[in-house]
Amino acid sequence: QVQLVESGGGLVQAGGSLKLSCAASGRTFSTRNMGWFRQAPGKEREFVAGFTFSGLTTYADSVKGRFTASRDNAKSTVFLQMNNLKPEDTGVYYCAVRTVDFADYNYWGQGTQVTVSS
Repeated sequence: QVQLVESGGGLVQAGGSLKLSCAASGRTFSTRNMGWFRQAPGKEREFVAGFTFSGLTTYADSVKGRFTASRDNAKSTVFLQMNNLKPEDTGVYYCAVRTVDFADYNYWGQGTQVTVSS
């Protein structure tokens, strides 16, 4: 069993910053198999950022240049630094992990709310 615990969400004005953290426990896997997703009210959950097998970081086009994902494999933790936040970034942010390389994400955190006011 895998447990994922997100933290760092909150309310911020447009143009502000937040840093999310996600700590994993329960099983051993590489943090390159972890990623970030978000779900805005009334919309489907969407990919935000993740890591490739070779260790590169990928981003949704909507957050490129503003968000930075990083990871600390020793602590089984990933981070999402979000700068220049916009109201359209509002939503619940989820951390996810795939326990098998190249497979779908199969464990999800409980989510943390990010609200950006205009």
